[in-house]
Amino acid sequence: MAKYEKPRERLISLGVGHLSNEELISIILKCGTKNINSKELASLILKEAKSVENLKDLKINTLSKIKGIGVVKSCQLLAAIELGRRVYYVKNKNNVQINSTSLVYETFRSEFDNSLQEKFCALYLDTKKNIISFKTIFKGTLDNSVVHPREVFREAILLSAAGVIVMHNHPSGDPTPSINDVEITNSLIYTGNMVGIKLVDHIIFGKDKYYSFFENMNKNKK
Repeated sequence: MAKYEKPRERLISLGVGHLSNEELISIILKCGTKNINSKELASLILKEAKSVENLKDLKINTLSKIKGIGVVKSCQLLAAIELGRRVYYVKNKNNVQINSTSLVYETFRSEFDNSLQEKFCALYLDTKKNIISFKTIFKGTLDNSVVHPREVFREAILLSAAGVIVMHNHPSGDPTPSINDVEITNSLIYTGNMVGIKLVDHIIFGKDKYYSFFENMNKNKK
């Protein structure tokens, strides 16, 4: 490539915001191979993903099958994508006011997307339902022995939180609550009432849908 076409030189002279998706990926890849340069490799990756939004869904096995990529370059790209996701995640979760279940779902669904195991998290709120903190409590198969109210409300007390929203995912994609889910929810409601910190909701994340205990309790009251 001519010097003025090289992505790194263009980034230095023009700034990162002026680079195309292809150029950004080529910088992450660092170099090409004997027969194909880094920009051409980047183009193959974007072709495989079909859009830049789908890059986050690519797996090592898929990427490493692209001629010229291999495992090392696959790891470089996936690490960069994950780092960007975490930066964006932290930036956009601060000072969010929770005023609907759908907002919680849209804001936090990326935390559970493509997870192969169950993950139980807690969202701590102030009196105006602004987010104070988000914490992963447990990863693995959920039951009453591992998801104990003390783990949820210990943090709430330390943060002086006014309310807690707990959430977890069903890797099967079906958010319908299990008997254990119902028992855990009831236990958290009871403990929250005892310590004066309300359980605002328990949301189960499925594939492109969710189940809210709060929404369904309100439906049943009507």
